[in-house]
Amino acid sequence: MRKWGFTILGLLFGWFSVWAQIPESEPISGIFAGISFERFAQMVEGRSTYRFYFDQGEVASIEVNLNANENSLGELLSIIFSGTGLRYTIDGSKRVFITEGRALQTTFPRSFFQQRESSTSDSATSAGISEQDRIFAKNKLWEIGAAGRSFSPTHSRLSGSVKSSESGSPIIGAIVYAAGQNERGITDENGNYSIVLPKGRHTLVFQNFGAYQEQRQVNLIGDGTLDVYMDDNIISLGEVTVTSQRSANIERPEMGLESITVQSMKKIPAVMGEVDVLKAILTLPGVKTVGEASVGFNVRGGAADQNLVLFNQATVYNPSHLFGLFSAFNSDMIEGVDLYKAGIPVQYGGRLSSVLDVKAKYGNREKIEGGGGIGTMTSRLYLEGPLGEKTTFALGGRTTYSNWIFGLLDEESEFRESRASFADVNLNIRHTFNEKNEIRISSYGSNDSFRFDRDTTFRYQNRNVNLSWVRYFNEKLEGEFTVGHDFYGFQIDGNLDSLNAFDFGFSMNQSHWRNHFTYDLSEKHRLSFGMNHILYRLSAGNLDPRGQASLVIPRQVEPEQAIESAIYLGDEFEINSRWLVSYGARYAVYNYLGPKEVNRYIPGQIRTDATIERIDSYEAGDIVHTYHGPEMRISARYSIDNMTSLKAGYNSGRQFIHMLSNTAAISPTDTWKMSDPNVAPQFGEQLSVGYFKNFKNNTVETSIEVYYRRLRNLVDFGSGATLILNEAIEQDIVNTRGKAYGVELMAKKTVGKLNGWVSYTYSRSLLQTSADELAEKINDGRFYPSNFDQPHDVMIAANFEFTKRVNTSLNANYSTGRPITLPIAKFQYGGSDRVFYSDRNEHRIPDYFRVDFSVNLEGNHRVRKLAHASWSLGIYNVLGRSNPYSVYFAPVNGILQGYQLSIFAQPIPFITYNFKF
Repeated sequence: MRKWGFTILGLLFGWFSVWAQIPESEPISGIFAGISFERFAQMVEGRSTYRFYFDQGEVASIEVNLNANENSLGELLSIIFSGTGLRYTIDGSKRVFITEGRALQTTFPRSFFQQRESSTSDSATSAGISEQDRIFAKNKLWEIGAAGRSFSPTHSRLSGSVKSSESGSPIIGAIVYAAGQNERGITDENGNYSIVLPKGRHTLVFQNFGAYQEQRQVNLIGDGTLDVYMDDNIISLGEVTVTSQRSANIERPEMGLESITVQSMKKIPAVMGEVDVLKAILTLPGVKTVGEASVGFNVRGGAADQNLVLFNQATVYNPSHLFGLFSAFNSDMIEGVDLYKAGIPVQYGGRLSSVLDVKAKYGNREKIEGGGGIGTMTSRLYLEGPLGEKTTFALGGRTTYSNWIFGLLDEESEFRESRASFADVNLNIRHTFNEKNEIRISSYGSNDSFRFDRDTTFRYQNRNVNLSWVRYFNEKLEGEFTVGHDFYGFQIDGNLDSLNAFDFGFSMNQSHWRNHFTYDLSEKHRLSFGMNHILYRLSAGNLDPRGQASLVIPRQVEPEQAIESAIYLGDEFEINSRWLVSYGARYAVYNYLGPKEVNRYIPGQIRTDATIERIDSYEAGDIVHTYHGPEMRISARYSIDNMTSLKAGYNSGRQFIHMLSNTAAISPTDTWKMSDPNVAPQFGEQLSVGYFKNFKNNTVETSIEVYYRRLRNLVDFGSGATLILNEAIEQDIVNTRGKAYGVELMAKKTVGKLNGWVSYTYSRSLLQTSADELAEKINDGRFYPSNFDQPHDVMIAANFEFTKRVNTSLNANYSTGRPITLPIAKFQYGGSDRVFYSDRNEHRIPDYFRVDFSVNLEGNHRVRKLAHASWSLGIYNVLGRSNPYSVYFAPVNGILQGYQLSIFAQPIPFITYNFKF
């Protein structure tokens, strides 16, 4: 028996000999039965001159059961680590190194000690080095700069880029710091960083979620550059974080900034298994929606139209598909998402509540790759890679086949003949002329179509295209110039009968020019400055007869044009190691343009047709009216220690465009209105304070943020207002002011088998008719809840990793029901039954509660294989709770009956197959 055991040991040794470099070994004998690997190592060290080096966490699950008789240590280790991801290396000094993933190299490449060739560029870069050199790069001493070439006698500026070693794409949001120093740098959207350090020896650390941590030993002689390539960590499926890197919540000066990665989005259960950007941000504190199947979101008491949604700098007016079940963004084409709830950077403007900045891929530089997914309702496919040596591309598309769902309804159902579909496509191209000049083209298009019966069809489209030129003038100055065009429009086709058939349409065209610069003024000042211009062309609505037999009278609301411009300057100033301040200002100018006929009303009178004093006519290009004013931005961080900080911020903004909607969410039939002489722009300001504390080496993050917002010139509507084809909409608008306040608490565990976050938000959003409003005083001029006022909100997002290939997610969400206005009495007037309603938003629908569950199954994690596959399956609304989306009333046999509408009143199972090649 023992002979056969030795034979098997010999075969295994031959099989696994490629795992390690094994010098002459001392034979090992003994019985090692049911002991931990740590104990095994101690016993071997006691019987030999070997010394072990390993991470206790990596070997904690290893149990040793061996009977050794004059075996080499290599033979024993090959058996112990069989079937695991662990590797070993034994060097000439009898040191045993246990590592995960790959064996440690103990011999140096021939080029490692070669003298670095002199260069006038003062740069040290890891670009172009071999795979073997990259392994040793963290221990090699990099000499940066030249003596006498530095902005300071004692300090030097180190800059460079951080990129993926697999794809060559930039890594965004990586922290760069030197051990023992307080200075920090964070890579921007191009992967570039800049940090000022004392001259001399340093250990530089590059840290980012989604990649292995890298380090470099540098001798900083003068100003210079160091580019770093980080290996992709495809095994990090257990990491679920909302911020892009550890300690960023402590280091950054901004408040209310939430960054969410594609990896964490994939952990969140969603309807029909589709990874969804907007559903992901709804798990964050302070972000709410009025109900299921709604992509419109509300941030800190703001309306849905007060959010600026950017996709590679293009404005997306309706970021939804299929009644709000899916967002407009294909997750396969996304590189990162930032949500600014407060502390909005100076380069952004035009909205009061938030900025959702979605950054798309431009393709990797190494090889053609692709992937996609097949689900119960949608399928998607994408490709990315190089086109030659200097050009990359990323192409992705989605489509749906959802009509089968309607076929499952009862034959008597009025919705059985309904139809719904959507499709979208992304194409992004990047071309690098040289190290200082880069061109980027980003494009997006989508189409949606649906009908609930045979006579009316709804269609809407998004079209966006951008061209950007990125110019690196020098180590201190970087600029980006962008020109683009955005389009949103919808159409309604009515075919009830040939006499009343109609076509209704609305469209918004927006052309923009932006130029943004960053300049490192000194080691403590980083300036941001630039300007932007937006030309709006709005077709406010047109009604046309459909077919020659139609008797519909054509109508068209006069189109609108306006130019919105802004100039801005910001500075991030590091006062000392504890104080960091980011401040700046924008100055916005808005010109409402002709051709236009403007109603002028008698001062001090309610605006009606009877009080029109005159109508002024303006020619094309004439400036009808101008609004302008400053917008202030300031935020500060005070570091109490390396794990604790206090932050405070203030920002103000102006919004010149208004959504006209009779719903609380974004819908396909919402129209927009430009500010004009009769409709003033909205203005808002926010003050926020926060306390941030991390525990256990930044693996547990906690925060509490308090905010207060004031808003004025908000748009609400009087009773019976007409919103579509209204040529004098100002007569139905009620000018209001608002206030919103709240507190957000969050605790988050970012690593470990069990990870996730829990948050609680208390918030109020209240409106009041402005004191100078001459028309209707809603609720007698008292404050009343807005349509999206939901005081209490609790979110739990938990993930458990059974293995590196199997993990589960559980989401639970509770929130207060949103306000509604109810009929409370019926009376007769003029011989007809009339309904008397309560005060506006005096009542609430029932509270909302939902639990979702999903399981993610990954294929094996071999880097070299034909394709990587995974399955995502789960249940949306596990408890089958009938959460009300809205409440409506209808007469039944002369009695007014109330009904509750629920979108998902039962558990919705889903399964999606994902692949990558």
